[in-house]
Amino acid sequence: MTAYERVRLARSGERANAQAFLGALIDNFHELHGDRLSGDDPAIIGGIGYLGRRPVTVLAQQRGRSLAENERVRFGMPMPSGYRKAIRLMRQAEKFGRPVLTLVDTPGAYPGIEAENGGQASAIAECLATLLGLRVPTLSLVIGEGGSGGALALAAADRLYMLEGSVFSVISPEACAAILFKDRDRAEEAAAALRLQAADLHELGICDGVFGEKGRDFSQLTADIQQTLSAALQELSKGKPADLPGKRYRRYRKMGVEHVVNG
Repeated sequence: MTAYERVRLARSGERANAQAFLGALIDNFHELHGDRLSGDDPAIIGGIGYLGRRPVTVLAQQRGRSLAENERVRFGMPMPSGYRKAIRLMRQAEKFGRPVLTLVDTPGAYPGIEAENGGQASAIAECLATLLGLRVPTLSLVIGEGGSGGALALAAADRLYMLEGSVFSVISPEACAAILFKDRDRAEEAAAALRLQAADLHELGICDGVFGEKGRDFSQLTADIQQTLSAALQELSKGKPADLPGKRYRRYRKMGVEHVVNG
């Protein structure tokens, strides 16, 4: 499968969305709404539940399964209120000592003028900074398309995992082709250059683990994911909470330095 074919697979409406993974991974999930400022954004689902026996706060970017639902959630592209809701729930999780799990599946933050007027850039930046600074363990799982800063705002965790059929990139192949080649039709070429497949990111040391999907039913896949996430939380919970932000800083600083040095 080529890189661009993988992008198309990640975007497919046939893939399980955040609601499906929440139902399979999280017990007794209770959704919480609103950013306490301007409203509630359905493109980000937030709430509390149990991963195994451990209480967690979950934040999930939601794509629809029908045209009507996709219009309601803007095809998974969050507004500023969505990121502010995430910030509120992350701070609540830290207050009560709950780990944070994020499910990433978005082509990017919503680019409309109302989002820009509402402070989209600052909301994304604050969300990213909050996630990096939490004194509780954080896990992120890319289940579909992870696009641009809109995805990164919920992905800069202690551990980042990806499904085999997911992708993660600083920019979409189409936008990259339009900028670099002045031709969106060269998206396939751009996708290959971006190295956005799960296997690429694992090789680069950005992704900590890849869950194979071929030949496995959904229950097998989610059982494997739940076991891996639970083990990661157990490991991360052994240290001092105050040490977590510094470890995250060194993790991502190391990634940046290595990628600059290695070109």
